[in-house]
Amino acid sequence: MGAAETVTNAGDRRRGALMAAAQAGDATAYRTLLRECVGLVQALACKRGVSPGRVDDVVQETLLSVHRAMQTYDPQRSFTAWLNAIAQRRAIDVLRSDSRRWGRELNLPLAYESFPDAARSDGVLEDTQLGASLRLAIGRLPEAQRQAVERLVIEEKSLAEAAAVTGRREGALKVNLHRALKTLRAMLRGE
Repeated sequence: MGAAETVTNAGDRRRGALMAAAQAGDATAYRTLLRECVGLVQALACKRGVSPGRVDDVVQETLLSVHRAMQTYDPQRSFTAWLNAIAQRRAIDVLRSDSRRWGRELNLPLAYESFPDAARSDGVLEDTQLGASLRLAIGRLPEAQRQAVERLVIEEKSLAEAAAVTGRREGALKVNLHRALKTLRAMLRGE
């Protein structure tokens, strides 16, 4: 048994004793334990590949899970192993959430400035022909779809504001906008 294992075992015994005291109602022991857990969870989250900006989320979710499940901890077993099992699950939850979100989102804050739709050789946007075609296509949309495009896209109103102006539900506006964009794409492609 090496020195590191002894320290780990001593630390684990100390945390196990703090949790047992917390289970018995000792609020000071519980605060001390949670403070000690923060560093352990942060290290585990980093090791699992959680981005630095999301490590605190893993810590918070883990501490909430520890609080909810504190009566399930068996003082005869390793506290660190119990904590690690919870922290690993919360880290995986965050990683899954991030992969789903980043699979849908594209974060390019300067994309509009960097990649204009149609630029002339002198760099000035050439939108007169496209603008005229788009205005004509918007005018041909059914009334509900046209209103959704005008309020949400052209006037840049929020869903709530557009609903108040048009008298339609927010969900209906979303559906109308989706259908309008699909129709506009087809019209502008000449389908």
